[in-house]
Amino acid sequence: YKETLALKDISLVLQGPTITGIIGPNGAGKSTLLKSMLGIIPHEGQAYLDDKEVKKSLHRVAYVEQKIHIDYNFPIKVKECVSLGLYPSIPLFHTLKASHWKKVADALEIVGLSDYADRQISQLSGGQFQRVLIARCLVQEADYIFLDEPFVGLDPKATFLLKKIMHECVSDGGAIFFSTHVLDVAEKLCNKIAIVKNGKLIASGNTEEVKGDKTLETFFMEVQDNEQNLDTN
Repeated sequence: YKETLALKDISLVLQGPTITGIIGPNGAGKSTLLKSMLGIIPHEGQAYLDDKEVKKSLHRVAYVEQKIHIDYNFPIKVKECVSLGLYPSIPLFHTLKASHWKKVADALEIVGLSDYADRQISQLSGGQFQRVLIARCLVQEADYIFLDEPFVGLDPKATFLLKKIMHECVSDGGAIFFSTHVLDVAEKLCNKIAIVKNGKLIASGNTEEVKGDKTLETFFMEVQDNEQNLDTN
């Protein structure tokens, strides 16, 4: 980013089906790491999915960015927003068929928003909109799902639903990667975690092994303090 090097010397292998959490305080480089892996932003180095470059396997990937970067006021209905997840698999200039809208309806039912299908996204709460983004992700039927800070601003119901959906996706053979600064969520939800601090990868592996590493106690204390400061502000 201009003169700032956001990430340096990151080398990481993630194997699924699993839920992997990218953990670190705000500004650590978590979002940049996800976007680099997917080729969304310029970077040096390579990322592969099953021995193929990511850019050649994007049809197998679903990505949900932080909702703060999405325009809530864009005039689009909930069902139309979810249907956008289908377009990568639909030939150019073709319209959606009844079977496609059935997938949209099924995804909205999974996230508990069937009754909101015809509402404008601007009429939703932050938690409801996050569920719409997850539904858009589900209709893609992707093997790999990348989520950037998906639990920020969610109410307890939406948090429970999202965790349930993530577990079900992995049970079906998928792999989920998500960034978070909420340590408690990562500890309870993830099979594996990768820790990013000041643009560097300082640890990765099975959640219990990494959490039990005595050399990382200071890091976990810093993350917890960061969470408390965010809650206070």
